[in-house]
Amino acid sequence: MKIKQITNFLESYAPLSYQESYDNCGLIVGDAKAEVKGALITLDCTEAVIDEAIATGCNLVIAHHPIIFSGLKKLNGSNYIERTVIKAIKNNIAIYAIHTNLDNVYNGVNAKIAEKLGLINCKVLALKQEVNSDLVGSGIIGELKTPVNTEVFLESLKTKMQTKCIRHTLIAKEKIQRVAVCGGSGSFLLNNAKAAKADVFITADFKYHEFFDAENKIVIADIGHYESEQFTKDLIYDLLVKNFTKFAVRLSKVNTNPIKYL
Repeated sequence: MKIKQITNFLESYAPLSYQESYDNCGLIVGDAKAEVKGALITLDCTEAVIDEAIATGCNLVIAHHPIIFSGLKKLNGSNYIERTVIKAIKNNIAIYAIHTNLDNVYNGVNAKIAEKLGLINCKVLALKQEVNSDLVGSGIIGELKTPVNTEVFLESLKTKMQTKCIRHTLIAKEKIQRVAVCGGSGSFLLNNAKAAKADVFITADFKYHEFFDAENKIVIADIGHYESEQFTKDLIYDLLVKNFTKFAVRLSKVNTNPIKYL
């Protein structure tokens, strides 16, 4: 089994053409023609993850976030990005990223969040204009089967998304039924969530002043970047084990979240 066969499959599910202009999806390090010994699935590719790949005999790391977003001008180990890339090259480990292209497909990152929350009647929140499809775009809007008290919903959200902290706005809605979600940094979709008449918008990386933009019309629930996307690993893992049987697929045991809570 060649690396190219794995990446071709992933790109048939989440085409590279669906990634955002700032992104850097695809095979970042390695030879597409190399034989796959094992694949390690992670949210972020770090030095610790490469060490784990070496220890487990995996020569392919599939990460959600690209280790390189913009071009490297030097490769001398002066930062974690360079050190990770150098270690991967030295040990013949390929690094593949499936980021905003997986965010933008209907059965991608946001569908996994919606599944965790038990949402039904889900639709793409903001369609990707350059793609003529109602299944491609940012975020998802769905519904709970029955309305839930807002405070009860937030407590449940904390448990289901395994987060130690939810930063949220004033509880402007007594009950929650329509739910908008966006894995990762989703503040750019707030107006879309409002227009879709969502009661709550679940995402990450809202800045202080952006919370004011809720204007008591919607509850913003910032659950953390890592926390919102952590189940993406399971999504990728399930895709691979259901479609390939000739190599080992492992979930990384490294918690790559750089944010700690006291």
